[in-house]
Amino acid sequence: MNQSIDFPKIGFLAVSMLSILSVFLIFGFIFHTAAPVLAKEGFSFLTGTTWSYADHEYGVFTFIVTTLVMTAITLIIACPLSICTAVFLAEWAPAWMDRPISSMIELLVGIPSVVYGLFGFYILEKVFRYHIDPFIDATLGFIPIFADPTPNSGSGILLASSVLTIMILPTITALTREAMVKVSLDFREASLSLGATKWETIRKIVLPIAFPGILTAVILGLMRAMGETMAVVMLIGNVNSVPKSIFSDGVAMTSKILCDIGYYVSFPEPKSALFAIGAVLLLMEFLFVASIRLVGHYFGRKGLKP
Repeated sequence: MNQSIDFPKIGFLAVSMLSILSVFLIFGFIFHTAAPVLAKEGFSFLTGTTWSYADHEYGVFTFIVTTLVMTAITLIIACPLSICTAVFLAEWAPAWMDRPISSMIELLVGIPSVVYGLFGFYILEKVFRYHIDPFIDATLGFIPIFADPTPNSGSGILLASSVLTIMILPTITALTREAMVKVSLDFREASLSLGATKWETIRKIVLPIAFPGILTAVILGLMRAMGETMAVVMLIGNVNSVPKSIFSDGVAMTSKILCDIGYYVSFPEPKSALFAIGAVLLLMEFLFVASIRLVGHYFGRKGLKP
């Protein structure tokens, strides 16, 4: 008996394979271009602190540290703000308030990063220079990481992280809210009927059930924070050194690529070195995502409350 061809299945399979092929082509192109410098420098590419096109010496350690510090500060600020906002919208906000606020938050996702950069450079930079930086330095400056090494500067890692927080807040908030809204009402009613308070129900029932969705939201925020370029270039400064404070200027991995690629793209070795930064950044994001997924799987398998 002749079986009919399942064209929808074949079509979806072809689209899926095309997507997977695109990912492999991108990874292959980046690592192929980066291979000469990675082979030449070896492990010292990750541990070296000197970046000199004239001396043919390339080390990305300071770029990696700056990127990690900036991303960590961004997540420390963004995650509590985003999750608390999502909890309010999903659990307490009335419908007339939830809809407009959620819509405005989602609109923030579409704003170009250069607009965020301009806002940070022309508005927030002055606020940080004259108010936030001096206040933190005066109150917590006895702790080295909170001491301002360049007073009256305004720019630096904290400013860049604050703008990145605004950029990733809509993503984490919207996805966290959706994950919480999808938790069945039966779980809430069962918890409340047993005498639990509203907050106990949210903390012990809703948030643990929505944890996979919240984890996905944090991962997407993490990847955008690590991969953002334009706003970071405008706000973080341009000092190739390991940051000693949250106010220090620095050079992130993405900003180094953007600042140099326009000129050095015509030179094989410098081009390979810049692509090598991109390759390391891809590996870092892959490792972070895999680690977070493992943590999420551990909590889910053990039945622990995150």
